[in-house]
Amino acid sequence: MHTLLISLLLAAWMPSTPPVHWSFSAQRQADGSVAVHCDAVLDAGWHIYATVLPGNEGPIPTAVRILPSTGHGPASAIQEPIPREEYDPNFAMVVRYHDGSPRFTTTVSPTVPSTSLIVKGEVEYMVCNDKTCLPPVIVPFEVTIEAEPAKP
Repeated sequence: MHTLLISLLLAAWMPSTPPVHWSFSAQRQADGSVAVHCDAVLDAGWHIYATVLPGNEGPIPTAVRILPSTGHGPASAIQEPIPREEYDPNFAMVVRYHDGSPRFTTTVSPTVPSTSLIVKGEVEYMVCNDKTCLPPVIVPFEVTIEAEPAKP
């Protein structure tokens, strides 16, 4: 009975649509590597956390994970915009976060240059506003990079 009541309260408390909207793309770079872009658009008043936080006792950091593949090597470190940093009384700690439209980028190197490539991964994030936080979410993604055209 308690579980049902808690579920109903959480359902009433959560927004009807997620406050973070993700899109994913990839772009071949001049050096042959592939940049994978994870673009978030946050509803007004909401924020997600930076990839590195000052401590482990508060919110979870945003993580971008590229799944291993024989088509590419390991992913580079995640690049992100400079996060805002401020004291959050809800967590009683300094937090680092993004609002608006942050882009997270990582790079992979194809094992066979110039061929088409599929990169699969996931983004894990936690979103909060000034009153509440929603449970962490994992969003899987897949991007395809077409083969480079043959050079004349």
